[in-house]
Amino acid sequence: MLGQRSAQWGLFEADTMFADFVGRRNFYGYLASQRGELFRDEDFASLYCPNNGRPSVPPSLLATALVLQTYDGVSDEEAKQRADYDLRWKVALGIEVDARPFAKSTFQEFRAQLIIHEQTRAIFQRSLEIAKRRGVWKKGRAPDERQHIKLALDTTHILGRGAIRDTYNLLADGIVQVLRAFASLTGCELMELAEEVGCARYVLGPSLKGQADVDWTDPKARQRFLAEIMADAEQLLDLVRGTRSDLTKDSPEDRELVAAAGMLARILAQDIERDEHGPRLKRGVAPDRLISVHDPEMRHGRKSSSHRFNGHKAQVAVDTDTQLITAVEVLPGNAPDAEKALEVVEASEAATGCEVEEVIGDCAYGAGETRAEFAEAGRTVVAKVPDIQNQGYFPKTAFEIDLEASTCTCPNKQQTRDFRPAKGGGGTFVFAIETCAACPLRTQCTRGQSGRTIQVHPHEVLLQQARELQASPAFHEARRRRQVVEHRIARLAQLGIRQARYFGRTKTLFQVCLAAAVANLTLLAATSGAASTADSVTLGTLLAILSALLGPRRRIVRFRLIALGHDLSDHLDQLIAHFPAIIRPLTPPCRPGF
Repeated sequence: MLGQRSAQWGLFEADTMFADFVGRRNFYGYLASQRGELFRDEDFASLYCPNNGRPSVPPSLLATALVLQTYDGVSDEEAKQRADYDLRWKVALGIEVDARPFAKSTFQEFRAQLIIHEQTRAIFQRSLEIAKRRGVWKKGRAPDERQHIKLALDTTHILGRGAIRDTYNLLADGIVQVLRAFASLTGCELMELAEEVGCARYVLGPSLKGQADVDWTDPKARQRFLAEIMADAEQLLDLVRGTRSDLTKDSPEDRELVAAAGMLARILAQDIERDEHGPRLKRGVAPDRLISVHDPEMRHGRKSSSHRFNGHKAQVAVDTDTQLITAVEVLPGNAPDAEKALEVVEASEAATGCEVEEVIGDCAYGAGETRAEFAEAGRTVVAKVPDIQNQGYFPKTAFEIDLEASTCTCPNKQQTRDFRPAKGGGGTFVFAIETCAACPLRTQCTRGQSGRTIQVHPHEVLLQQARELQASPAFHEARRRRQVVEHRIARLAQLGIRQARYFGRTKTLFQVCLAAAVANLTLLAATSGAASTADSVTLGTLLAILSALLGPRRRIVRFRLIALGHDLSDHLDQLIAHFPAIIRPLTPPCRPGF
């Protein structure tokens, strides 16, 4: 059942007693000032049974703890310890000094419930709600006027959590997964089952290849070893087919067995090929190759021709004026950077309530297909058109293409009207052989004996418009604005998204959303006062009451603080002494220091 915090702040809570000691102008003080505003218990009511069970730890407290964990970059165990003993965390959480607010398992269960109930983005969306409530996107505008914003998009790589194996060990991992599914189905021990089917060597050590007695310099020995592994894998797949006939279709046991067998079959298909001499490893890399059985959603990826990685990509959208992250998405590692770009823009509009008037990206967003997708949606994308290379010869951009007149003019001012359309759009301009043969620039233009050809893209009109913009001063301003997303991605990397903490893209998305929420909240904290005048009045009133009531109880409070290892009672005395019966509101600081 949903547990809720009292709307009334306690006199002995850490944020009431020690906010000044910890500091109101840091992130912990900012979170303390946002208690009841940033997270409300009722926002998480769908995670709990409405009328049964004992009250839970208030979810607003657990959500704040998740933010603190991401900000400090600590493990679940360390987060629990800090909530118990770190005065900064106690101030941010708004709990008493001697309170131990939650168990490690409670903390982990809350995170799991957010993911299971498809509230992966809930904490991130709350950071944007706070920004909207502060009027970040309404400054200088009428309340009913919709703000227009410019977004900058970019991607960054995330290293996957799963182990990356070569083909031999990847096959061994697939075999072990099938063995585990059988062991779960039959109730046997894994080793007992493996010995029964003759596959014990796959579960004996961490690396099948490392423990195998094989002369790796001998191609025939390598092939025999691969054939043995394939025979064991095919034996298990036959066993799966026979076992499924006794199971109810689509039952949990059937689905678990099918998933494990499907993974093993996929590894065989992508990495092994057969010829008259037997099985051998395929040359090259299969499209969409599965690279880890522990995280099947990881993929080989590239950020450039020289930068490779294994894992996922994070798509990030940033408002170039406020520098707030407005939307995030996690893509497969091998996905194009522009994948789901339009969805991210639409999600930004929904989250901020603003209209996106311009989207700015790098050349990964400048392809004709991406521009056409945005144009069909009535949106503007500003991105550099990818450079065209032609091995030292005149590139396509050296030719003047007039689509309305259906002409193409070469650098030597020779013109052709011979346009041959293609079925899927676009086409080819062809220069006559006689024209090219007599041209003095032929050696700089083509190597072939025939005339030069120029390919016309199906979205050539959009590409020509983009190249014109690229040569204008407006493009330099857009390029300057795009730097904001680079800075925000650097901040996300500081908050730990470079390495995935969890398996799978859904949980990795949760990690990225938490990092984006912290990045937004620290930015909001740095541009606002840590305590409002109303908060100062409330704090002053509470301390005035505390000074009147604590006369006979100071020894008790002093004893409790010393017992906790924090001899802060002198600080408490000084704090109370500074507040007379009539409290003057405190002046909020201008900018928190981070």
